[in-house]
Amino acid sequence: MAVGVFDSGLGGLTVLDAVSKRLPDVPFVYFGDNSHAPYGVRDADDVYNLTTAAVERLWDAGCDLVILACNTASAAALRRMQESWIPKDKRVLGVFVPLIEAMTERNWGDNSPPREVAVQHVALFATPATVRSRAFQRELAFRAIGVDVEAQACGGLVDAIEEGDMILADALVRSHVDALKRKMPTPEAAILGCTHYPLMHDVFQEALGETVKVYSQANLVAESLADYLTRHPHMVGPGTESQFLTTGTPEKVSMHATQFLKREIKFQAA
Repeated sequence: MAVGVFDSGLGGLTVLDAVSKRLPDVPFVYFGDNSHAPYGVRDADDVYNLTTAAVERLWDAGCDLVILACNTASAAALRRMQESWIPKDKRVLGVFVPLIEAMTERNWGDNSPPREVAVQHVALFATPATVRSRAFQRELAFRAIGVDVEAQACGGLVDAIEEGDMILADALVRSHVDALKRKMPTPEAAILGCTHYPLMHDVFQEALGETVKVYSQANLVAESLADYLTRHPHMVGPGTESQFLTTGTPEKVSMHATQFLKREIKFQAA
């Protein structure tokens, strides 16, 4: 009855932590493609090929349902996967949908025409690949009108977080927020469009100011997954054990993951 959680590196652990707390009886298999991280600087074909290989590995581990806890993979690969690659007995879900549902206050199944929503000026902080894809803006446009989205590519931030260099990460967050504010001086809301970024939530909030609502995805994804499994219980796969898999060096990844979640995590080679 396992569910897969995939990320290019360690950022998806923020999602794993939230879904594990929300669904304590479900075993989760986490796959980190650490040897190829970060995905945010890769082209769309590269991201697609790496993501499909990782998802196949999670299917092999007994996960019929896989969460792409990676905004870059969700932005650059998911639609193509859903259109032509995923078998009918499997499901792959991304992390944009719960966020857009929260921002627009409408369920994904609501196919009524786009309408005005409360938030008009939104800052999007994401990897270069996610920004290039314009996937968030495209999906938002199906449900909301009149929303000005200003995207800021946060180069270097994932690398700093993966390496545990939080001093550099702090400086990069403030630099990227300053760059965003030069383009959009008064955002009403900010989206942390990478699952690594919630670890820097407080720094983003401080740099943006207390009046800006900062959206992180982990808890939104957890609630959305719980609802999905209630409606589709048959999508829980045959796997029975929680596992942590990596394409990187298990000892090194385990050390960083333990620092990341502040509890012992042991990865094994994928």
